[in-house]
Amino acid sequence: MKPASQAEPATTTAAATTTPQQVAPPAPNAPGDSAQIDARHPALRVWRNRNYLLFEAGWTPQSISTWIQRVGVLWLAWELTHSNAWVGAVAAADLAPMIVLAPVAGAMADRARDAMRLLRLTKVLMLLQAIALAALMYAGMMTIELLLLLSVVTGVIHPYSSAARQIVVASSVVREDFAPAIALDSALFQASRFIGPALAAVMIAMWDVASTFLAHVVGSAILLGTLMAMRIPPRERSNKLRRSLMIEIADSVRYTRGHGAIWPLFLMLAVTSIMVRPVQELLPGFASNVFNAGPQGLGWLASSMGIGATLSATWIALRGRVEGLSTWAITGGLILIAATLGFASTDSLWLGLVLIGFAAFGINTMSTSIQTITQSVVSDGMRGRVMSLYSLIFRGLPAIGAVVLGTLADRVGLQTTFTLAAVMALVVWALVALKWRVIAGVVRRELQSYTAERKS
Repeated sequence: MKPASQAEPATTTAAATTTPQQVAPPAPNAPGDSAQIDARHPALRVWRNRNYLLFEAGWTPQSISTWIQRVGVLWLAWELTHSNAWVGAVAAADLAPMIVLAPVAGAMADRARDAMRLLRLTKVLMLLQAIALAALMYAGMMTIELLLLLSVVTGVIHPYSSAARQIVVASSVVREDFAPAIALDSALFQASRFIGPALAAVMIAMWDVASTFLAHVVGSAILLGTLMAMRIPPRERSNKLRRSLMIEIADSVRYTRGHGAIWPLFLMLAVTSIMVRPVQELLPGFASNVFNAGPQGLGWLASSMGIGATLSATWIALRGRVEGLSTWAITGGLILIAATLGFASTDSLWLGLVLIGFAAFGINTMSTSIQTITQSVVSDGMRGRVMSLYSLIFRGLPAIGAVVLGTLADRVGLQTTFTLAAVMALVVWALVALKWRVIAGVVRRELQSYTAERKS
């Protein structure tokens, strides 16, 4: 494949270099007869991978608790300041470090012989951060400055967690199960986006914001337990991993820039992440100032986003194949932009709930499709770095949007701000959509190349 050969001549597809995690022993990863496994629906077959089952058993409750805490943090920022700019700053503190650290984290994850050890370490640190949040709240010492600082701590840890996680998920299933494994992982994560905010709204109303931080302590502890039970063989190191981090980061940028499918899709993701996706971070302002609905309204809006995203991820998971996802990635971007334009033009909470649900459906359809395509066509030696670029775009760039759009919203209003941003995003989306056939053709050729290599 041309893109892979530009960066790594010896590796042409994700299957070209067989690594230990791809040929795991039958017992932990792929029990049973291969013909029996292949006969099953991909969404069912993937659960026969023991490591994947353990991973999701811990990651799902932890994801729920993450969203519980996230709603708690954003609502606490609003209660302490009643400022969209401050809420945007707290959201950005959690997201912005990804912009700087994601490439470094990806290179380090590619270098690491044992990505599982790195993932476990990051989750220990996340647990300590949740304990600190709860302790400060119950001690009556919390301020907006401390909340901002602890959000920065989360933001610094997350790039390393995300980079290690991408490798661990890919290592926990056989290569043929990549697409359904990634889609199901996304479906479970998006389900947590529905469950978590709904629980957060109830917890804040019945108890206090601090209870949302305690919930994350519990969720993090559960995940650590399942990670300890997973058994993924360490990877072999190659001599190329001894080069400097900056050279490896530059290689990943060149690889991505030269890829006919990944590059335009990443461009669309980047623009929508800055211009449109920050509506999620600024929901407290919509709930309070636009819809006059308070914390319950925030919980409903966040849960509606979770429902829309869950429906999208579940559909992609049941679909179970990579072919055609480039079309859905572009379609998802259009749904996101159109729904955001509608959401920004209404002051009806019920209509807003429907539109924000469609926006979330679009976000997840676009992002999960792009993630699945990238995981399926990227070469193994580039996986950690390229997927870290994906994380930089999807998690890091909304920090820029949250700060800029939040500051602008304090001056001209949330609705005007997001109307203008969505219109600008629509222009870039149209430019990418014009290359739809080229993108689909590149993905199709690379998947055919992988299939031919398997048969040979």
